[in-house]
Amino acid sequence: MNATELLQLYSAGERDFSGQDLKGIKLSSVSLDQADFLNVNLANSYLNNTSLVFSCFTRANLRYVTMTDSRLWGANFNQANLSHANLKNADFHGASLQEANLSNANLSWATLIDANLAGADLRGVALMSANLTGACLFSANLRQERLPEEIKLQPKPHIANLSNAILCRADLRGANFTGANLHRADFRGANLSNAIFTSADLRETKLNYANLSGAFFTEANLSSAVFTGAVMTNVKCERTLLVDANLQGVDLSGAVMPDLKASRAILRNAKLRDTKLTRADLSRADLSGAILCGASLVEAYLARTNLSNADLTNAQLNRAELSSANLANALLKGAVMPDGKVYNG
Repeated sequence: MNATELLQLYSAGERDFSGQDLKGIKLSSVSLDQADFLNVNLANSYLNNTSLVFSCFTRANLRYVTMTDSRLWGANFNQANLSHANLKNADFHGASLQEANLSNANLSWATLIDANLAGADLRGVALMSANLTGACLFSANLRQERLPEEIKLQPKPHIANLSNAILCRADLRGANFTGANLHRADFRGANLSNAIFTSADLRETKLNYANLSGAFFTEANLSSAVFTGAVMTNVKCERTLLVDANLQGVDLSGAVMPDLKASRAILRNAKLRDTKLTRADLSRADLSGAILCGASLVEAYLARTNLSNADLTNAQLNRAELSSANLANALLKGAVMPDGKVYNG
């Protein structure tokens, strides 16, 4: 079936095009709303500025398709193959893309408000300045694949790029962002529990009021990120960068953060009960009023750290550098001091 035949049938009232081979078809500025393209082959097709509102593309082959500026409101792309698709500035408002393959697709400036991307393959996807407000990305995969040793000298694969993306209130539980570029992304109010951010670039991200409980930030860069109001209980932050980050009042109880780099971070009134901060660099950080009961700060670097009014009851401070820290009015009962002696003053 060619483009002319398709348009003629649609104009005559036909809506069911399931199973058709439309590979390489070229259409622009046409309306095919509420059409059924179930299992259709649209690989390498051009559908620029096309209206496909509430159309069905379930299990369709859309590899290398071009759908820039298209209107796809409420469309169904469940289990469709959209790998390497050019979807720049497309509007997927309310669309369903469950378990869709969007690997290496270009979704820059796309609108994905309230879209369902649960279980979608988003490895290598470009989402620069995309709007994903209220989107569901439960168990979506944005992982950057590691290169085998024998091809490491070849050009690196694209990583998921969500710089400046808007993901406010998005459901991202368990999403895998390993190696992703999330510079200045907006995650305010998002559910990121158990999400994986290993080696991700999260500089200057907005994570206010986000649920980050159980999330993994191993070797991630969170410099200058804002976490006020966020829940970060039991997060894993091994060798993570939190330089100049704002974690005022954040609950980090039970967090595992060895070798953390958090110089000049704001942690006023933060809850760090039983947190593991072995060898952490908290120099010049503001921990005034923080709760550090039972925290492990063994060999931590606390040069010029503000610990005034902090609660360090039963904290482990063995071999920590505390000589220039501000401990005014800090509670140290039962704490093991740098010299190994228990404080009972």
